[in-house]
Amino acid sequence: MGLQHAGCRAHESLISYRKSLPTFGNLLAIPVPTSASSVSDPTLRKPGRCKSRKLSVHTAAAAVETPAAPAAPAPATARAATVRRSTKETNVEVSINLDGNGVCTANTPVHFLNHMLDQLASHGLFNVMVEAEGDTWIDDHHTNEDIGLAVGTALSQALGDRKGIHRFGDFTAPLDEALVHVVLDLSGRPHLSFDLDIPTERIGTYDTQLVEHFFQSLANTSGMTLHIRQLAGSNSHHIVEATFKAFARALRKACEPDPRRAGQIASSKGVLTQA
Repeated sequence: MGLQHAGCRAHESLISYRKSLPTFGNLLAIPVPTSASSVSDPTLRKPGRCKSRKLSVHTAAAAVETPAAPAAPAPATARAATVRRSTKETNVEVSINLDGNGVCTANTPVHFLNHMLDQLASHGLFNVMVEAEGDTWIDDHHTNEDIGLAVGTALSQALGDRKGIHRFGDFTAPLDEALVHVVLDLSGRPHLSFDLDIPTERIGTYDTQLVEHFFQSLANTSGMTLHIRQLAGSNSHHIVEATFKAFARALRKACEPDPRRAGQIASSKGVLTQA
């Protein structure tokens, strides 16, 4: 019985306390303590005002330093060159940009060679401009040769000291029944091994002997070791065009920067130029 009476008295006291509290409609207003000791955050005493509380992190802030932003890389030097060659037989101007997008402008009297220069630009992703005139009333030999010499010289100048490039390039290109393999090394040592079996003497008016002469001229002035091998083919046009496509792709690989080289020359002796 004593426990029941005690429980009843506690219940009655709770009811009396609730009745004594002010109300707003159906909501019960709970008084909030106002002493400074019971409220440490002033935002609780000012309804309608919001402030973010700041933590004391002076010690941690002093220990942690914000790293400096990395310096912006220096602009890359353009790998491009323009070469002019003038003799009593020809006038030739060649421009090449190794970091182009495959644009070719070839204005020479050797029309089949114009078509092949377009392959060089398109598949190498070089920008190539060739303007030439020559004594083609004799034949195309001098003009074909001097274009090759000028292209090789422009390539060598655009490569500069050849730091950071892959140096070696290798590609096999098909064109229908024709298949040609090209391997090259931008070593600074001119050499050509040429193994094409072109079945006709001419492609249109172009003397097919001039294909080898073009690549020999280019290798001489660019300082390139160049191997060209025909693996299959019976159509003269296909064989020669596959050769230029494979050459362009191999040259593109050799000229491209090697990120692991970090600007160093890809040679144990430290030199890839002829000088």
